[in-house]
Amino acid sequence: MTTGEKLAYLRKIRGITQEELSEMLNVSRQSVSRWELDAAFPETDKLIKLSKLFECSIDFLLNESIQRNEETADKNMSMAEYYKFIRECGYFFLATSVDNQPRLRPFGMIYSNDETLFISTDKRKKVYSELEESPKVAIASYNPNTGKWIRIIGRVRAEDSPVIREEMFEVYPNLKQVYNSNDGMYLVIYRLLIDEISIA
Repeated sequence: MTTGEKLAYLRKIRGITQEELSEMLNVSRQSVSRWELDAAFPETDKLIKLSKLFECSIDFLLNESIQRNEETADKNMSMAEYYKFIRECGYFFLATSVDNQPRLRPFGMIYSNDETLFISTDKRKKVYSELEESPKVAIASYNPNTGKWIRIIGRVRAEDSPVIREEMFEVYPNLKQVYNSNDGMYLVIYRLLIDEISIA
């Protein structure tokens, strides 16, 4: 993978838009776009910030022959394909962190806009208070037809985009029925800020 491809990959799995990354680095969105297209190269100080943000070495970003483990296995998969993998499993397990102990539960509603993944829950449920207390999560799903697991580690951040909300309603019509205008205030959607994805 080129430096630009790595930057785009790392940005997308963390659920960060080009605009958000440009604000973090105090550059224009066009600069980020040019980096990802390999039409320009980040300056040294920006490379240092990128390596800290994405928790990788500068050498990893610069050297095309160096791949991280999850990229070596899954670098050709898009976010849409990760999403499809989980949907084909039918459900997934969500692990939250409570008092530094994992709490595991089956979960069902997940969505992708091809950039990142989103999950939803109800503010009246215990999982909501757990996620508000600690945003660290892990997701795992098993496909019995292929015998493969997907594992995602990261954090969640509340997503208030009405577009994402409507898109989730289209994918899950029963969600819209449950959260009518009266109960709409209880629905919460979380964006997954992904640190690692692996399939085995």
